[in-house]
Amino acid sequence: MGVSVHIKKQLDSFLLDISFESEAKRIGILGASGCGKSMTLKSIAGIVVPDEGKIEAGGRVFFDSSARINLKPQKRNAGYLFQNYALFPTMTVEKNIAAGLRGNRAETAARVKQMAEKFQLQGLEKRLPSELSGGQQQRVALARIMAYEPDIILLDEPFSALDMYLKDQLQRELSEMLKDYEGTVILVSHNRDEVYRFSEELLVIDQGKIAVSGKTKEIFENPVSKEAARLTGCKNFSRACRLDAHTAEALDWGITLHTSGEIPEDTLWIGYRAHDFVPVWGEGGENMLKFDLESSAELPFEHNYYIKAGETVCWFIQREKMSVIEERGLPDYLRLEEEKMLFLK
Repeated sequence: MGVSVHIKKQLDSFLLDISFESEAKRIGILGASGCGKSMTLKSIAGIVVPDEGKIEAGGRVFFDSSARINLKPQKRNAGYLFQNYALFPTMTVEKNIAAGLRGNRAETAARVKQMAEKFQLQGLEKRLPSELSGGQQQRVALARIMAYEPDIILLDEPFSALDMYLKDQLQRELSEMLKDYEGTVILVSHNRDEVYRFSEELLVIDQGKIAVSGKTKEIFENPVSKEAARLTGCKNFSRACRLDAHTAEALDWGITLHTSGEIPEDTLWIGYRAHDFVPVWGEGGENMLKFDLESSAELPFEHNYYIKAGETVCWFIQREKMSVIEERGLPDYLRLEEEKMLFLK
């Protein structure tokens, strides 16, 4: 059934121009704050009306400007989980869960009981949202959505307000609770780990447009664009000058890179992830940066080194690999491995 979104909407600072189709069950949308992620989700839900375009999900047309179709949010059967969960503050847990249900009292009560059990809310039915923990509130919000069996679930930065420990716990809980859900789930986030963990397919949005889309793992391995590389965690970038199919200058690092594979003709940037450098002691060689230490920072689980190379270059080494540095001292060079080089537009 899948989802198909082709929309345009003029926002204050840019034009939201999004076009994608996917049959995946779990889709991630990654982007910086204010890039148009949430606006895309709200357009699918019917909270925002695009200027033009077409939206289909689960085999139904939600919106089609040319055919003058614009289903009301309640007719789209889309479950929308807001950042703050949007629970009704004066209603108990059971009344919040029942809020979207249509049916007689007995049917509603049975469905609420079923959802309370599924989402481990037994004993909390009479409590108000203010008497619940963040995790419990999220479970109530999800139970309310799942009670009316939506065709599509839209998650809008659902973990953004939580601390790291709770965030990790709730991500696991959410995946578990959605395990047997057959519909499409779209998660919007600016957190790369969240998106990587959750989604099969990924859209990276930059200033209202899709910078790159495809299988999540493939995008992390080969982000194609500089913005996609940055959003997937790459820290090091240099302007590139492609000299031929196997040679490129990293202008900001002052080195020339040689490859056995072909360098794409449209390469404008070279990216390299901070954990991927290989330390070298002794003589320099091909594809190496001189190790000229600018500063360093010791963190609980890794040591970060900042190297002078025109632009500052970050090298992050995890704690379990620090023993070699303790034994041999700091390296003379850092080698860039060809399979880890990112050639970017």
